[in-house]
Order: sequence, then C-alpha cells, then structure tokens
Amino acid sequence: QVQLAESGGGLVQTGDSLRLSCAASGRTFSNYVMGWFRRAPGEERDFVAGVSWRDGSTMYTDSVKGRFTISKDNAKNTVYLQMNSLKPEDTAIYYCAAKFGSVFSRLGYTYWGQGAQVTVSS
Repeated sequence: QVQLAESGGGLVQTGDSLRLSCAASGRTFSNYVMGWFRRAPGEERDFVAGVSWRDGSTMYTDSVKGRFTISKDNAKNTVYLQMNSLKPEDTAIYYCAAKFGSVFSRLGYTYWGQGAQVTVSS
C-alpha cells in the first residue's frame, strides 16, 4: 500500500524560504509521477508542481514558477518542494500526491498524504 508522509511545514515571514519533504513507501515508484498540491483557506485544492520519478521532468503552476522547485532523491524515495520568496498567498495546506501517468497532466493523482500546513505572515 502506498504511503506518503509530508514534513517541513511551518510558520514563516514574507520572503522566507521553506522546504517540504514527502517520504514515499509501499512500492517501487520508478514509473510514478509525484506531485505537490495545496489548499488555501476557503479554496479548492490546486496543483503546484509535479516531477517524473523516471526522468526528472517537471511541471509547475504559473504562480510558483521561478520561486518553487520540485526535486527527488531516488535513494531516499523522497520528493522535495523548495519554496523561496514566500508570499502570504502561498499560505495553505500542502499535500504530496502520486500517480501512474504523465507529469504534464494535473489530473489522475490517486495517492495522497495527510498534508502539511504552511503559513506565511505579512
């Protein structure tokens, strides 16, 4: 059974950086796509970034391009989301997700973590 566990959330100030981690277990992920989503207060859950475990291809939503970087560590079965130049509008619960499919689609994620709170104060 696939398990995803996020860590690294917290309270930071505008302009600060934070790195989220997602430890994946339960199967071999070499053909999977890993993604990060977020749900701001009162909003729906939105796609943030995705990475192909096989070849490292990435995809980002426009609002985080140039500020966030998704990466993976194959040896640790861990995916990261490095978040720089954080803004109050980045405040949300961040979820790690996994799917078998294309990194270039925001859809089809079937496995989800419990979420990590990120709060950016102004």
